[in-house]
This record gives sequence, C-alpha cells and structure tokens, in this order.
Amino acid sequence: MDEKSHIIAAIVEHKPGVLYSVANMFRRRNFNIESISVGPTEKNDLARMTITVNGDEKLVEQVIKQMNKLIDVIKVSRLDPTNIVSREMALVKITTHDAKARSDIINYADIFRARVVDVSSETLMAEITGGSDKIDAFIDLMRPFGVKEVARTGITALSRGAKSVRIE
Repeated sequence: MDEKSHIIAAIVEHKPGVLYSVANMFRRRNFNIESISVGPTEKNDLARMTITVNGDEKLVEQVIKQMNKLIDVIKVSRLDPTNIVSREMALVKITTHDAKARSDIINYADIFRARVVDVSSETLMAEITGGSDKIDAFIDLMRPFGVKEVARTGITALSRGAKSVRIE
C-alpha cells in the first residue's frame, strides 16, 4: 500500500457545527486527520478548511466523496502537491539554562528565519513559519536544549497561479 500525505481543501459554510460534522464524518469512517486549519475566506459566509490526511489513493477518494455528501460542504478538492504553496506556523518554547544556551538558540532561530517572540529568565519562545520539514528540523535542533512546549497550526495551502478552490 502506497501511503502518503494528501492535502484536501474544502469550502464550507461559515457557521457553527460545520467543523463538528466534518470531524464526525472522519470519526465515523475511521479516517485520521493529520492536520486541519480552518478560517474565513474572502466571502464572509464561507470558510476554508485545509485538511491533511495520510493514506493511499483509495482512502483520499473516499474522504472526498464522503465530504461532498455533507450538506454544509460547498466544494472539495485535492491539492496537487507539485503546484501549491503550503505553510505551517509553530510556537516553540525552549529551556534556556544560561546565556550561552540563549545565544545559541537565538543564532539557530536566525538561521531558520524564526522570530523570538518571548523571553523569560528560564525560557525563550520562537515563532517559525514554513514547510513541515523545516519546522520539524528546527524542533529537532532545539531538543538538546529542552523543548518545553510546542503549538503547531497545521498546514494551510493554496494552489499556485490562476487555479483556485472557490465559488464564483
């Protein structure tokens, strides 16, 4: 079985209960959501869901078919991984035992184009945006210092060029 990561974009009604019905459909069908991000679109009454799932072609086709059956889902598309811009954001809280560790963390953050957004006597918090691989690499590099906490947004993505997932 050829399992890989797939990114699905859905335009849904922007109202209470829609996220619940989508998540409930995933639960009922025993599909796993790797990441999900949801936010309003350029139209006030619509929201965009970007959902990442791992699986084979058959699984992703089933996910799309099942999502299309939901009343509040307007449009569902699988994004072509070779023709998208995708990003994720993470906040990473790292232990800083001394000035040398703090300096090293700040230098590494600079290399990864992360921003230091909070500093205390015992911790430093960095905000990093980019691909999942970049964020994973940064977190792995921070582990020897002591990663206290991580919060990640999940992937959000748009197709490149004129192609879009939207309602005209």
